[in-house]
Amino acid sequence: MSTQSRPAEAPIPAPRDHPVRAALQDTLGVGMGLFPLGIAFGVLLTQSGFAWWWTPLFSLLIYAGSLEFLAIGLFLALTPIASIALTTFLVNFRHVFYGLSFPLHRVHGPLRKAYSIYSLTDEAYAIVATKPAEQLSGTRILAIQALCQSYWVAGGLTGALVGAALPAGLDGLDFALTALFVVLAIDGYRAARDVPGPVLALLCALTALLVAKDQLLVVALGLYVATLAARYLLRKGNSRHAR
Repeated sequence: MSTQSRPAEAPIPAPRDHPVRAALQDTLGVGMGLFPLGIAFGVLLTQSGFAWWWTPLFSLLIYAGSLEFLAIGLFLALTPIASIALTTFLVNFRHVFYGLSFPLHRVHGPLRKAYSIYSLTDEAYAIVATKPAEQLSGTRILAIQALCQSYWVAGGLTGALVGAALPAGLDGLDFALTALFVVLAIDGYRAARDVPGPVLALLCALTALLVAKDQLLVVALGLYVATLAARYLLRKGNSRHAR
């Protein structure tokens, strides 16, 4: 009997991870940083005189990490709404540039898009930006963002409950925000090794301290943004002349 050759069987494609499971793997490392930072925020908020339930409310209505820390001092100081709005704009202005390259087009549906815009944070952007485009579905992007917010809210709620049980007036917690920005500044310098950047920031802060002590943060941030813009234009002009 003559044997007929069988057609080669098509290879079975490797199963892909479920988008939510993949998002969980993507965010575990970030979650290990967000959760304890959220605890620090919750403890600081309750120790500042707020009720524990303000913590999840802050994290749902504001949800902007460093701005939530800043908001505690702004609210306690009865800062005018205009100053709070301007501070919010300056602190979160970088999100405008995030939106230019964030793959929002992969998220379908008006409600899903609205949540994706609302929950676009530094951590979520950093995770999504490192993934190949073909691996990013709308479900995976939304899961990454929802998990990042869950870590932050859960940490904040844990910290709020712990802070409410601690005796009032613990010293040192109000330095948490300063310590956070010091660490971020050191990490930023290590990544870019840009000496003029922190020097200009220090000069802007000192200038604001001298000319507008009551509005130091707003004035210092405004000066720094203007200085960085001028520095960029100067560099661009020099590069053109060098050609």
